[in-house]
Amino acid sequence: MASIEASPTPLPTNIYDVNAADPESQLVDRSSVPAAEVSHIGELMAALGRLRSAEQQLTDASLKYMKLNQSDMRALHYLIVAANTHEIATPGAIASHLKISTASTTKLLDRLEKAGHITRQPHPTDRRALSIAITPKTRQAAMDTVGRQQAKRFHAAARLTTEEREVVIHFLDDMTKEISLTDETWAQPAVPIE
Repeated sequence: MASIEASPTPLPTNIYDVNAADPESQLVDRSSVPAAEVSHIGELMAALGRLRSAEQQLTDASLKYMKLNQSDMRALHYLIVAANTHEIATPGAIASHLKISTASTTKLLDRLEKAGHITRQPHPTDRRALSIAITPKTRQAAMDTVGRQQAKRFHAAARLTTEEREVVIHFLDDMTKEISLTDETWAQPAVPIE
């Protein structure tokens, strides 16, 4: 009978540490970066991981509370912002925002309307279009729960100085640019062969 290893090697406490994720430097050449800085960068990546985890927990809880899927919630958020900025939300604008087809948008709006989350009205200036609005009850429920929790991010940003915010903005924009998939052929949609 084969023996089972009594205590497997535990994962490192920081799974975002580059030394744990890339011990052979196949992905990141860090030979010129001092070990203390590599470790500190790992702490930064772990902090980003904690933020993503908290965001996912908030998203999961809000979807469960509102009994909606992620596209539904993104559409409702769009409708709240449209109302706050006095913009008329149309099915086409929602489709564009969500990056989904018009057919998928119609299904989404049908589902939200049936559940009492939105209303559809004729567009005030374009006879061919509809105006979509979130219902007051759904708007209040979203604002009192997920909206209030998401808004707390403002406090963390407000505690920074102007200069610190500029550094954070630059860092986040730079990281976004680094991981962007625009030039990665493996991530592009397949082109149909005709």
